[in-house]
Amino acid sequence: MNRVIITNNSAIIAVDIQNDFCPGGALPVPDGDAVVYSMNLYITKFSKMGLPVYFTRDWHPQNHISFKTNGGIWPEHCVQETYGAELHKKLLIPSRAVIISKGISPDNDGYSGFEETDLDKRLKAKNIRQLFIGGLATDYCVKSTVLDALHAGFDVVFLSDASKGVDVNTGDSEQAIDEMLREGAVKVVYGDIRWQH
Repeated sequence: MNRVIITNNSAIIAVDIQNDFCPGGALPVPDGDAVVYSMNLYITKFSKMGLPVYFTRDWHPQNHISFKTNGGIWPEHCVQETYGAELHKKLLIPSRAVIISKGISPDNDGYSGFEETDLDKRLKAKNIRQLFIGGLATDYCVKSTVLDALHAGFDVVFLSDASKGVDVNTGDSEQAIDEMLREGAVKVVYGDIRWQH
């Protein structure tokens, strides 16, 4: 069991909990909406402690490189200004939360919340050193965001109870988790965290 302490230099990033990645969406993660309840627990606690809350979202143009119609591997999803691109309606979004849009340019995959965004700059401006990251999907955007955060010098806590994977190939999510842990992330569930400044 990993015991993790939250500090004044902690922030949370909820990755891509959008309609298109939930059941009924264009690119659903199996039981993807199950992460909403767990993520809301974390968000509520961070918000009450006055700590920064960030959301990432895919915000793709119609001609995005990842779409099958444009030679990519995914069905069209999270197109800008569509219902599918909206954050899940049951997700708690604090008034001071920051939404980071990614994958905005046609030729940028945008798996990571750090890819062609100002997320790194925003975090460092607030002197954030520890990131709690979870969401959808474990084996793609969560993994990419975690790895980029680690490479940028942040301490990273992977929220395993608030993340779900696509598992295009069986075992993809477990491999992604193993890779994140090898690179230095710490895996937790809500009960592992000590909620104090």
